[in-house]
Amino acid sequence: MADDSDEPRDRGSEPSYRVYRAGEERSPSRRAARPDGVRGVNDDARDAFGEDSDYKTYRSKPRGLLERLRGEDDDLDALVEHDRERAGGGGAGGRGGGSGRGGLRLPFPSRGRDRRPRARKGITPRRVIKWLVVGVCGWLLLSLVLFLVSAQIQKGKVTDSAKAALASSGYPLTSANNVLILGSDQRPKGTKEPGATTSGPSRSDTIMLWRVGGGKNARLSIPRDTVVNIPGHADLGPQKINAAYAVGGPALAIKTIESYLGIKVNHLIEVDFTNFPKLIDALGGINVKTDRVCSEISGGKQNGGWTLNLRPGTHHLDGEDALTLARTRKNSCNPAEDDITRARRQQDILSGIKGQLTSPGTFFRLPWVSWAAPKAIRTDMGGPTLLGFFAASAVGGTPPVRVLRPTGAITLPDGEDGLSVSDASKEAAVKKFMAG
Repeated sequence: MADDSDEPRDRGSEPSYRVYRAGEERSPSRRAARPDGVRGVNDDARDAFGEDSDYKTYRSKPRGLLERLRGEDDDLDALVEHDRERAGGGGAGGRGGGSGRGGLRLPFPSRGRDRRPRARKGITPRRVIKWLVVGVCGWLLLSLVLFLVSAQIQKGKVTDSAKAALASSGYPLTSANNVLILGSDQRPKGTKEPGATTSGPSRSDTIMLWRVGGGKNARLSIPRDTVVNIPGHADLGPQKINAAYAVGGPALAIKTIESYLGIKVNHLIEVDFTNFPKLIDALGGINVKTDRVCSEISGGKQNGGWTLNLRPGTHHLDGEDALTLARTRKNSCNPAEDDITRARRQQDILSGIKGQLTSPGTFFRLPWVSWAAPKAIRTDMGGPTLLGFFAASAVGGTPPVRVLRPTGAITLPDGEDGLSVSDASKEAAVKKFMAG
């Protein structure tokens, strides 16, 4: 360390070695040979801190999260000011320039307070909360980006004819929208499920309307065997409502439901039964309350299909079990059940999904859920609109389960039995649905 005293040094006390400062030329001849006016790499430091300064300047690496939590960056300015005051003789006089060691003239005005470095602060609750908030915001932003990208990919899978059949509407979060949810009976090749198709035209296995947004939240399921007239196909005569999907795809299904109920459909959601279990699993499973259920689909598990045995009560179902429950047509433990029972279960499963989406534990799974949710459906809604739909359904609470109740049975020209609904029953159901 250099001595600030003006007293001459005792030559006999000098060591037998010489100390070179960082950046100093070690050869006197090289230093003397430097042209006039050319400054060395260490001249600025000598001007600032004096010829005898023992200071060395190092460039620090970027500070990480732990260093910031410990407050290592809070006093950086104070440390710099303190060193400059020391070099300039201290106080306002040193800053004014000319006095002190090196005559350093600082560009910072005096603030009239002590600039000595303060004690390093440790981890405080305030810093912890600050970085927790930053982490939460980053996690939510990542989830949002994944959701928007996934939804935009799925939007392109809806046919143009289906998009053209939909009525215009406002944003789902602020305006009431009627969303048609369809699930076809087409299954992967190799399935043994009775009544399911693996290629060619398929019928809509699930038909549900969901009114959401603008303070509305209501659902109405339509049994697939409900008999209707299909618009533009009078030659077919009365048909089950799920036949419209087989004849003309989702576009004709939309027109048939609008004609039958007298309401407009604003958006379409087609459930992808292949990816539907992945959404449930991403959520960590869902809770659904059921009666006694004994179901075998596609020949049961022993034949490569699905088997489900549930006792009365609330069950935590994974993706495969939830899909099996949603598709159960025949319950061997209760043969009296029909499509109306299945429609109710499907609404209960939707309520279970919604309940899990809004649970605190889902926050830690949010990026995976955000990516999987749009992939479980095909819809005309892009990312922002679909996000508004989910937000509106979450804000609106859980609507009661409603199913369009048949008032009688009817035999079709092909000999199949269908369900008929009286005009009064239909109007009452539509009125409750539109009221939300």
